[in-house]
Amino acid sequence: MSYTFRFTPVFNRVDQLLDGLAVTLWLSAVVIAAGFLLGVAGALAIRSRQAWLRGLVRTYVEAVRNTPLLAQLFFIYFGLPGIGIRLDAVTAGLIALTVNLGAYTTEIVRGGIDAVPQGQIDAGIALGLRPVQVFFLVVLKPALKTMFPALASQFTLLMLASSIISQIGVTDLFHEGSLIDSATYRSFEVYTVVCGCYLVLALGFRLVFALIYRLAFRAPA
Repeated sequence: MSYTFRFTPVFNRVDQLLDGLAVTLWLSAVVIAAGFLLGVAGALAIRSRQAWLRGLVRTYVEAVRNTPLLAQLFFIYFGLPGIGIRLDAVTAGLIALTVNLGAYTTEIVRGGIDAVPQGQIDAGIALGLRPVQVFFLVVLKPALKTMFPALASQFTLLMLASSIISQIGVTDLFHEGSLIDSATYRSFEVYTVVCGCYLVLALGFRLVFALIYRLAFRAPA
C-alpha cells in the first residue's frame, strides 16, 4: 500500500471541527431536554382515560418508531414546504430529532411508570395526596431510577444520530468534517478524526450519565 497518511491538513482546520462539535453538543442538549418532556407527556397520555388520546399517542409512537429518521427529517424539511410550512435547517433538525426521541422516550417512561408497584400508589392516595402529588412524590423518583439506564442509552444514541442533520446543511461536527474533506481530499484522515470525536463524545455522555445516576439514586448511608 502506497498511501501516505497526512493528518496535518485536518489538524490545521481544527477550529472548524470545534465549531461543529459545539453545534452538535447544543443541539443534542436541546433535543434531549425537549424529547424527554415530550416522552413524559406521551407516557402520561397513554395512561389517560381518554381513548382518543391514547390512540393518538400510540399512533404517533408506532409511526415514528417504524419509519427511518432520515425520512422523517426529509419530510419535515422538504415535504412540509409543499403545504406552505417552511422551516430553516436548524429548526427542522431540532423538530425531527425531538419528535423521534420523544417516541422512544414515551415507551421508556411508560415502562418505568408501570414498574412502580400499584400498592405504593394506593398508599399515596390513602394518605390524602392529590394525583399530581402522587405522581411527583411517589411515582416519579422510583420510575426514574428504573428507566434511567435506558434513557441514558437513548440520549447517547440520539447524540450520535444527530449527525444525520448534516444532510440538510446544518453545520454540525459531521458536516464540518465533510467540508474539510472537500477542501483537503484527505477522506481517511478526516473521517478517522470525526469518528474519534464521536467516540469521545459517546464515552463522555456515558460518564456524565453514570455520575448523574450515582448522585441522584445512590442509596442513603
